[in-house]
Amino acid sequence: MDEFLSAALGFPAVIFGAALIVVICFWLLVLAGAAGHDSFDADLDTGPVGFGGVPVSVSVSLLVLFSWFGSLTGTVLLHRSGTGGAARAVLTVAVLAGSLIISWAAVRLLVHRFRRFFPAEPPPSRLDFVGSVCTIRTGSVTANFGQAEVASSDGSTAVVQVRLADPPHRLPGPSAEDTLLVKGGAGLLYAYDEEGEFFWVSPYDAALDPGPNARAHGSPDRANG
Repeated sequence: MDEFLSAALGFPAVIFGAALIVVICFWLLVLAGAAGHDSFDADLDTGPVGFGGVPVSVSVSLLVLFSWFGSLTGTVLLHRSGTGGAARAVLTVAVLAGSLIISWAAVRLLVHRFRRFFPAEPPPSRLDFVGSVCTIRTGSVTANFGQAEVASSDGSTAVVQVRLADPPHRLPGPSAEDTLLVKGGAGLLYAYDEEGEFFWVSPYDAALDPGPNARAHGSPDRANG
């Protein structure tokens, strides 16, 4: 027991031991629902080191765990060897480097085998904006020019190119003629032109929007008709 504690509290195992405590605390927060297992996926890219395809938290946790175990084992063996002086210092650094290299190889092998269990989310597409309400940012919108600002599902905003069909598509209703595509006005992105890389937009009036339920099941007038 004393040998284990001495190795765990000595260099280099103590470095990975401290990191392992942080990893354990993180997974406790995940279990408690205070953090997500993919919290760091947007901030770190582990693809260049061969860990791509699984959440960053999983690959880093495994790297820390294997490095701690490898450095602990190497330190115990180093203590039992009875090596001292400069040779011991060199071997200690070798244990540190070896633990990292072996752990990296082991995690890379595991990631390669198990990444199929972590399907990648499809990348964001401009087609995701189709059906969204936008705010016109240019003085007006024509068949050849126009820009609008639209919000994505994650809360971020983007400025997109928009065009108005000729004749313009308008929402049905008596007040549709009063809805103009001018700066600050609202428009509905109803289609995307991949060749021209712009959205077709129509005037939008929130008062005429039947709501998601009506759009899904049909308006009362149509149902009665």
